Amino acid sequence: MFTGIIEEIGEIAAITPAGDGWRLTVRAPKAASDAVHGESIAVSGVCLTVVDSTADTFAADVMKQTLDVSALGDVAVGSRVNIEKAMPVGARLGGHIVQGHVDGVGVVQEVRPGDQWRVLRIGMPADLAPLVVDKGSISVAGTSLTVSAVSPAPSHGAGVQASAHWFEVSLIPETLETTTLGALAPGDRVNLETDVLARHVERLLAFRTAPEGGSR
Repeated sequence: MFTGIIEEIGEIAAITPAGDGWRLTVRAPKAASDAVHGESIAVSGVCLTVVDSTADTFAADVMKQTLDVSALGDVAVGSRVNIEKAMPVGARLGGHIVQGHVDGVGVVQEVRPGDQWRVLRIGMPADLAPLVVDKGSISVAGTSLTVSAVSPAPSHGAGVQASAHWFEVSLIPETLETTTLGALAPGDRVNLETDVLARHVERLLAFRTAPEGGSR
């Protein structure tokens, strides 16, 4: 379990093919300094399990499914990634509950700079749109953010093009400096994880509205 508060920016040091997946070696001195075999570390929002470590690097295996459904498959040696270690029991929840289970990949549509703030508009898959609400929480590349605007819901029975589903987040200077989000540009892909509470509500409603004797 994570909070979406990024602890450091790491760098991909090596990518080694492992079956149909990869073994990633990540240079992240703060996280690696006390990393132990089997612990969880979120890499740009993807929960990975440490299989080896040195004083300043840790290695984790990434299966093909994870590469297929997340933006982690886009990284190369030298890529910068957001790093967060699992939240210890009893710690303050500074962001929101983040599981490290990516729901989908968003695409940066627009970057609007300001004097101090920077607004990102990110396109999202249609199935995630009902789970993202104005002033709600979302994890972007592992970073806990508050949604500052969201595309309108479609009228009943009206179709909406996939590109019409978007949300915006406003980034403060601290976030721009201490995460990889400050370097994003239009066209970049990012991992998205919606609020776990919204996902549970959606599932409950699906059963409530399912035909009697049937299931969804």
